[in-house]
Amino acid sequence: MADFTPSQSDQDLLVHERTYHVFSVFVRWSIVGVAVALTVLTLWFATPAGFLGGLIAGVVLAVAGYFAVIRHEQHQPLDLWTEGR
Repeated sequence: MADFTPSQSDQDLLVHERTYHVFSVFVRWSIVGVAVALTVLTLWFATPAGFLGGLIAGVVLAVAGYFAVIRHEQHQPLDLWTEGR
């Protein structure tokens, strides 16, 4: 079986990796955004917490989502074949 080791000079592969990275970041921001929107709207309209309670919970959830979901990806190397990925 042939051993596949990509080289850094393969432009198609590098473009694909960058496109995947951008898509991954977009999906992560979308997940956090939808979670924040659902939380704020639910607390605002369906509970006695009101607008202020929903806003505070939304800000807390956005900060927690940033550190838990988005910041984790920023520390990953773009090259998928780097050791420790």
